[in-house]
Formats: sequence, structure tokens, C-alpha cells
Amino acid sequence: MNEFDLIDKYFTRPPEKALLGVGDDCALLESNKGMHQCITSDMLVEGRHFLSTVDPYRLGVKSLAVNLSDLAACGATPSAFTLSLSLPQVDPHWLELFSSGIWDTALLFGMDLVGGDTTRGPLCISITAIGEVPPGDVLLRSGALEGDDIYISGTLGDAALALAVFRGFVSVDAQSFERIRTRLEQPTPRVGLGVALRGVANACIDISDGLIGDLNHILERSGVGATLGTEWINNSEAISIDMQQQSFNKRLDYVLSGGDDYELLFTASRDAREEVRFASEQSRTPVTLIGQITREKGLKVFDLRRELMQRRFTSFDHFQTHSTYD
Repeated sequence: MNEFDLIDKYFTRPPEKALLGVGDDCALLESNKGMHQCITSDMLVEGRHFLSTVDPYRLGVKSLAVNLSDLAACGATPSAFTLSLSLPQVDPHWLELFSSGIWDTALLFGMDLVGGDTTRGPLCISITAIGEVPPGDVLLRSGALEGDDIYISGTLGDAALALAVFRGFVSVDAQSFERIRTRLEQPTPRVGLGVALRGVANACIDISDGLIGDLNHILERSGVGATLGTEWINNSEAISIDMQQQSFNKRLDYVLSGGDDYELLFTASRDAREEVRFASEQSRTPVTLIGQITREKGLKVFDLRRELMQRRFTSFDHFQTHSTYD
């Protein structure tokens, strides 16, 4: 099977939204009048972002889901994507499962695959996703205001706990491991919530490298500070599973620094609490109030006794940490 046979067999389907999809030098997208296009790219590298033993279907889902999470953070409606693959060899069974994960996710969120590239080399998956949003409704990192509430969607820490199990740092029962492993290998992008937060949230980001690190991006871009409580962390399944095995501080690391959550972190005015609740219900996505934006710059984290924690929390950095799956 040559490169073009591979593309034709696994990654070519008639587009539903695009004017022209796979097969030419460029794809053609018709921009709706008055809409902004949002474009994002993410790369997944074997050994750094996923294990070599990961189920190919789940890998296909995650490859597109991490890009969808970025679109969600901007309040964008997904429309199309490109896929570039570096493959060590042509494995029809692997490609069948991987492409099924891609196609099922694309169908779920109404996206066309409109191009890309393939080459031989170490396994690497690179996707560029495109969405659209009304100009006045784009969610950015730079809009947080003093007095805003800080929210997260879903729960945090499950993916980090699953990785700790893979590394042999902690053990959990098989049923619990399957639940948290799914959070690591097949995250759910919060596209519906992102769209529902248009005109409601003041700032938004997706949580990929850990809550603390990603919140700091909002604080830096907005020129503000924040205070966080920790009483809400027990909502996480990771915390309830691991409650008796490790210290409270270690469990905090999963939730505040773990990464790979792909939930939304956003701020909204206190006066918008009812609108936030409606957005949560409309999108069927739970949200939790975790802190407030302050005028004083910097981030303060308070423990269960409402005392200021002195410890330093980190976040994932590709060039300052060990490989994710070392």
C-alpha cells in the first residue's frame, strides 16, 4: 500500500461542510458572513503523549479531542481539520482502528477531514482544527476581571492518577482503573459548554498542562491575580479512589498540577452565576466554582482550614520535565 492508497482508504470521505476536501493542493472552506474562524494545532508523540500500547481507536479519539478542547476554550463551533501522520510502518489493523476513532469523533462534532500529510518515521500525529465563532463572542485568556468567579468543568486529576498507576506509583482496583484510564486516553472535549459560555464567560482556557499552570496563563494575559480554595477537590474521582493511599498534598498534585484533563477553566462575573448554571445545564456539563479573581497579582491557594499554603505547585512543560511516560 503506497502513501496515496493509504490516504484514500482510511482518510478520504466526501466533505459535508467544506467546498473541497482531501485530494487537492488546498482545501476550500466557505466562511459564513460575519463569523471568525478559529484555528488550532496539536501534536501527539509516542512516548511523550501516549504509550505504545494504547488502543488505536482511543488514540484516534484523543488526537482530535485535544484540538476540539482548544476550540471549546474559544467558544468555537468545530467545522474541519487536517491530519498529518508519521508512521513507522503501514499496519492495516492499527490504521483501521485509529481512523475509526478519528471518524467517529469527527462525526460526533460535525467536522470534515480536509487534508494533511503522511510520511514514514516515528509515530507522531499532528492535527490542525478549524472552528467558527461570532466576533463578539470569542472567549480569550485575556478577559478576566477583578471579582470574577473562577470555574472548572467536570473533575480534575483522574488522568494524572491513571498515569501514576501506569508508572507503578499507586495501585487501584480494575474497575476504577478503567474509568480513570479512559479519562487519560479518551478525554471528552467540552465543546457544548464552550458554545454555551459565549457572552457569559470573561476568560477561558482548556486545562491540558495542569490547573495551576493554565490558570496562570489567564492571570498573566489578564493582568490580575486569584485565590483558590481546595475544598472542592474531593469531587474528583481520582481523589475518592486514592483517598486512603497518599497524603492530601499528593492528591492535590493530581488535581492542581496533573494535566491531561482537557476540561475548561473559565471566569465569569458574580452577577452571571445564574447564566453559568444555565450554560452548565444546557450543555449537560457539570461546573464547579473554585475561586475568585483579585486585583492583586499572583495566585494564592488556601487549604481546607482556609490557611494560605506555602508550597509551590508546578505544571507540565515539555522542555523542563521528564518524558510523560518515562
